[in-house]
Amino acid sequence: MFASLFGKKKLTEDKVANVFVNSLLKAVDDSFADVVSAIVNDKEFVSKPRMDVTDSDKFLIILLVGNLSGISRHFSNTEAMIVKGKIITKFGQVFGLSYDEMNDIVNDYSGFIYRVNHPSKNMLYGMSKAVFYKYNLGQYQDEYFSQMNAPNPILLKRLDLLMENYLWNWNSFLSRNKFSPVEA
Repeated sequence: MFASLFGKKKLTEDKVANVFVNSLLKAVDDSFADVVSAIVNDKEFVSKPRMDVTDSDKFLIILLVGNLSGISRHFSNTEAMIVKGKIITKFGQVFGLSYDEMNDIVNDYSGFIYRVNHPSKNMLYGMSKAVFYKYNLGQYQDEYFSQMNAPNPILLKRLDLLMENYLWNWNSFLSRNKFSPVEA
């Protein structure tokens, strides 16, 4: 309500990237132990998966790729490209990597998600499958799914529910903030 009375907060591409990066990092830092607990205690596993609460980097990159895939629906092509570039640059700084190194990781994970999710184009499903494969969860399932190295559909649905919590709500964000790209 007050936002409509006083106007929306204006954000440049750089500020949008900062908010996104800091929010995603905080979300993973605050909740990855809970994600690990939910996965290792899932009743679809016949033995407890070995997941370390400090091994959140793969999860973070999966979330980054999944969320980057949705940016183009909310910005023009040029704005989306700039925002994505700034986000990748900032994540590179977090990991101590150059833009090119971080972009290569993002592209590798993006290709991986595409492959494990094919033919579906639903990014949420792809993110869940990426978690399944990146954390080698197949070996902990019953014999049928373990031999196929495919996620049990019940487990996959539970992973989807977990992953939904990490999808960035661009509509809500942009309704509270006015995007104001930097003029060239």
